[in-house]
Amino acid sequence: MRAVTFSADNRITLLHNGAAFFPALIAAIDAAHVEIYLETYIFADDKTAQLVQQALARAAQRGVAVRVIADWLGTGSQRSISLQQEFLASGVMYRAFNPWFQRGAARMHRKLCVVDRRIGFVGGLNIIDDMVSDDDLRLPLPAPRWDFAVSIRGALVKLIHVELEAQWMRLGEMKLLARLRQFKHRRAIAGGAAHGPALAGLVLRDNLHNRRTIQRAYLHALGHARQSALLTSPYFAPGRKLRRGLEEAARRGVDVTLLLGVGQFRLQDAVSQSYYPKLLKAGVKIVEYRKTALHAKVAVVDDEWATVGSSNFDGLSLLVNQEANVVIRDADFSRALRLQIESGIAEGEPIAASAFQHQSWRARAWHGAAFFLYRFLMRIITIGNGER
Repeated sequence: MRAVTFSADNRITLLHNGAAFFPALIAAIDAAHVEIYLETYIFADDKTAQLVQQALARAAQRGVAVRVIADWLGTGSQRSISLQQEFLASGVMYRAFNPWFQRGAARMHRKLCVVDRRIGFVGGLNIIDDMVSDDDLRLPLPAPRWDFAVSIRGALVKLIHVELEAQWMRLGEMKLLARLRQFKHRRAIAGGAAHGPALAGLVLRDNLHNRRTIQRAYLHALGHARQSALLTSPYFAPGRKLRRGLEEAARRGVDVTLLLGVGQFRLQDAVSQSYYPKLLKAGVKIVEYRKTALHAKVAVVDDEWATVGSSNFDGLSLLVNQEANVVIRDADFSRALRLQIESGIAEGEPIAASAFQHQSWRARAWHGAAFFLYRFLMRIITIGNGER
C-alpha cells in the first residue's frame, strides 16, 4: 500500500517562521475574491493575530465567504467566545472545534488555509506572534519561534480545499447520508497517483479512515532511506514502530539525526530523554535545540523526500489528534529544507551517548517515572481506538 498519494505540477514555497508566513498569508487573504477557509489550533489575541483577523474581516466586507475553524482548547474558551463575537460582527463565519470535549479527547491540531481554491498553506504555524510563548503563561521568547509552513499552488490545492470544506460541514448540522456522500467524494478526489515534477501529497491523521497515515508515511520514507534522514519535532515520544524505524535506518548506515525542542515542559523533556539511550546506542544522533521555542515538525530524507506539517512525534499527534502534513518529492525543495534543518542543528546541543552511561539513579528514576506516567495517560486517552 502506498503511504502517500501524490499529485504533480505543484509550485511549493518554503516559509520559515512567521516573518515569511504571515505576510504571505495576509497577502493571499487580501487578494481573495470568492472564499477563504482557515483552520488553526491556536488563534491568539496578539498583534500578529489581530493583523490576520483584520485581513479576514476586510475580505468578508468585500463579499468573500470567510470560514474560520479554531480548536477550542488550543485557542482557549474565553478567546473562542470573543472570536465568535468579533467575527460575527465583521461577517466572518467561525466555528470552534470540540468545545468542552464534546467529541472526546481529540483536538484539531491542523494548520491549513485555502484561498479561492488557487493557493493553499500547510504547516506548523498557529495564528500567534513569533515572539510570544504559546503555553498558558504567554511569556516573551528570546528569539522568534523556529517553525515552517509552505504555500502551494497547483493540483494539490483542490484536495486541501475539499478537506477544509468537509471539516466545516462536519462541524455543522450534517445528516448521516450527507456524511457518506462527502466521504465518497473525498475518496474520489484523493484517488489516482500522478507522476511528474514537484510531486506533493496531503497526509492527514484522524480517528476514522486516516488513523495511521502520517506514521506510515514516515516509516515508508525511513524504510527506503539510503544516506540521510533529518527529523525535527518539539515533542518526542514516538511509539514502538517509529522508534524501530529510526533505529533500523541508523543500523543500516543511514545518517539519522533528530533535532528536538526542549525546555518548555519539564515532564515532556523527561519523557523524550527516556528514549535517548536506546536510540543513541543504535547510532541515531540527537541534538537538543535551546535557543528559543522549536515548533517545527519537518523532515528530509535523502534530499528526495520532505515533509512539513503539524504532526509531532508523540502519542497525541500520532494516535489522537487531527493532523495535516504535506509530503513533497522535489530535490530543490528538499535541499532548501535540509539547509534550514542543518542550521538549526548547528545552533543546537548534540547529546553524547556517554552522558547517559553514567547517569545518577535519581535521573534514571525520574526518566523512568515520566515514561510510565506518559504511557499510562496515553492508554487512557486512546481507550477504544485500537492504537498504541
